[in-house]
Amino acid sequence: MQTLATEIPVAVIGAGAMGSGIAQVAAQAGHRVFLHDQREGAAEAGRQSIAKQLQRRVDKGKMEQPALDALLDRIKPIKELSELAEAGLVIEAIIEDLDIKRNLLATLEGICGEKTILATNTSSISVTALGANMKHPERLVGMHFFNPAPLMALVEVIKGLATSDEVAQCVYATAAQWGKKPVTATSTPGFIVNRVARPFYAESLRLLQEQTTDSATLDALVREAGGFRMGPFELTDLIGHDVNYAVTSSVFNSYYQDTRFLPSLVQKELVEAGRLGRKSGQGFYSYAEGVQKPEPATVKATSSDADTLIVEGNPGPLAALVTRLRESGLKTIERDGPGRLRFGEAVLALTDGRMATERAAAEGCNNLVLLDLAFDYAKASRLAIAAADQASSQATNDACALLQTAGIAVSKIADRPALVVMRTVATLANEAADAALHGVASVSDIDLAMKAGLNYPEGPLRWCDNLGSSFLHTVLTHLQQSYGEDRYRPALLLRKNRFAEKGFYS
Repeated sequence: MQTLATEIPVAVIGAGAMGSGIAQVAAQAGHRVFLHDQREGAAEAGRQSIAKQLQRRVDKGKMEQPALDALLDRIKPIKELSELAEAGLVIEAIIEDLDIKRNLLATLEGICGEKTILATNTSSISVTALGANMKHPERLVGMHFFNPAPLMALVEVIKGLATSDEVAQCVYATAAQWGKKPVTATSTPGFIVNRVARPFYAESLRLLQEQTTDSATLDALVREAGGFRMGPFELTDLIGHDVNYAVTSSVFNSYYQDTRFLPSLVQKELVEAGRLGRKSGQGFYSYAEGVQKPEPATVKATSSDADTLIVEGNPGPLAALVTRLRESGLKTIERDGPGRLRFGEAVLALTDGRMATERAAAEGCNNLVLLDLAFDYAKASRLAIAAADQASSQATNDACALLQTAGIAVSKIADRPALVVMRTVATLANEAADAALHGVASVSDIDLAMKAGLNYPEGPLRWCDNLGSSFLHTVLTHLQQSYGEDRYRPALLLRKNRFAEKGFYS
């Protein structure tokens, strides 16, 4: 696969945080870089910003001064677009506006040679639409970096309807040569990451709207049980609610109001109130000086007379939790049964997507307490539980006492379908499966994109395989039955895998 030779110059148009970051990446790889911005002095300011950030690395001994000087010498701010005629790759990173980008691309076609690759860093606009009025749309490709570009590994290489295979392959290989982890995707709304990630925000927003628990507790559960780097409310505060809400709305409208992408009224209220997150000083959390972030809700169990854990049947994904409880010194008895745990009055089971109250009635088990999913039960520091309305207070207390035996903080939440982490993982996997079905990207590229682009602890389709397609299909089916909404319909490919008794990687 042919890469762009390092002696071929690269041009970056747009010298904001993203454009400057892309320029730094290209210069670090050895290319001469032309940096342009229509704003007076912006290109030079972008170069200075790169110098300031990298100087900190030099000061800390992580980079040599001669290497920094050489890198900066390779970045040349230019005032006129005509000065980038010799560039072999031009990457635009300007405002997300279809008409403005189209006008720029038309200008570039008149300046650049026929072999120059034109790339767009758009995160939401169709590459096909951008190339529709070009004379040679086959040389236009999406090259979507993630912010900050020098640190984030992922680059989505987006093929428009007319993009040539040679151009896409060259950009893919070049991104890899630059030290990135490229993935290939078709030009569909949201590409990979901005499409597949929607449930990560949407489900917690819905749980908050349903008064399941507070935002700090939901964030803590997603981090401490789910293994995600940040919770959804911390992350949207960081991204900016105006930006996150706009992306969700764009994907929702692009898919003809498919309810899977329905924007949140909770987030809409924040945007209308100007509570945009960190940049405005207030979002789900206050960022005013001296204000402490709220603590997650944690249940403290009173003493329990129970001293023996009874494991009934195969605990499935809870096996690692059983091992952890046994290693904490708890006496354990194993016997036949439906895959439940008993401790005192509590009967504990992993959520299967039904509410605890509904499941308790269906299974004739009043003292049912459901456990949420954890990425790694051996290491999880917090778990959510939901008790059936029929359960006694002692059963809930015994369930909390059991988990605290292993040093796990417990957050008791309102009884909602699929709890928190299970609901998040199931809907992420479902959206990923739909993207794979529609040929947006390969199974492996989808998982890589979510891990490299958003630091997910595991790719959603690999996670699905680990839990079992049949199990996640059941969770989603129960979610759909609970709400009576198409939002939770199991993806066709997931349904097929369920009946074939296979996974996405088998």
